[in-house]
Amino acid sequence: MNGRMLRVLHPGLYAREEAKLNWKGIVASLQRMAEFPVLVGGLTALNIEGLAHYQERGTLTSVHLYSAAHLPAWLDKLDCEIGRFQWHGTRQLWPETLMTDKKLFREDHWRESLPPVRYSSPEKAIIEVLADVPKAVSFEHVDQLMQGLSTLSPRKLDVVMRASTSIKSKRLFMWLAQRYQHAWLKHLTPQDYDFGSGKRELARDGRLDKTWNITVPKEM
Repeated sequence: MNGRMLRVLHPGLYAREEAKLNWKGIVASLQRMAEFPVLVGGLTALNIEGLAHYQERGTLTSVHLYSAAHLPAWLDKLDCEIGRFQWHGTRQLWPETLMTDKKLFREDHWRESLPPVRYSSPEKAIIEVLADVPKAVSFEHVDQLMQGLSTLSPRKLDVVMRASTSIKSKRLFMWLAQRYQHAWLKHLTPQDYDFGSGKRELARDGRLDKTWNITVPKEM
């Protein structure tokens, strides 16, 4: 140990006594230790790619983690640089195979000689964000996000849209995509995606978009 004292954060998880905990180091360790796939996703993944409209600079207030199973309790007991780790369940989003598809996650090699942090590709991360509209993420925010997503891969989007089981996310994605008419839109095949049936009220007192059967803010 080269004379340096280590403190035990959790069985199998250690830190140097003098070291300030870094969220990427914690997540990289969690991803190696967990018995199920865990990915940084949603707004945090878009932030890593520089695609978050409200760019979080310096210290993050929260890190969004996605997995089918709940995160271990010890994660919330760590004293680190961020406010909290926020868990999002994926069982209502897609099968576990999508969490392990190497085409749909990227690696942040944040420090030499240490394990990278795996995070959702932008094509997957935007669907994760849309699942939280309107309770945790506003229509205005996702509208601004979509405006900047002009370079998404249509092949990756096709994989995500076919696999996703979130009817709300897929309908809202298509509504926003048509709103901005990015070049990748013409390569998608909406007729091959399952959009469910019936109306979805997403915006209270909003207007009904008849193409995608969702209510959206009247001013949009």
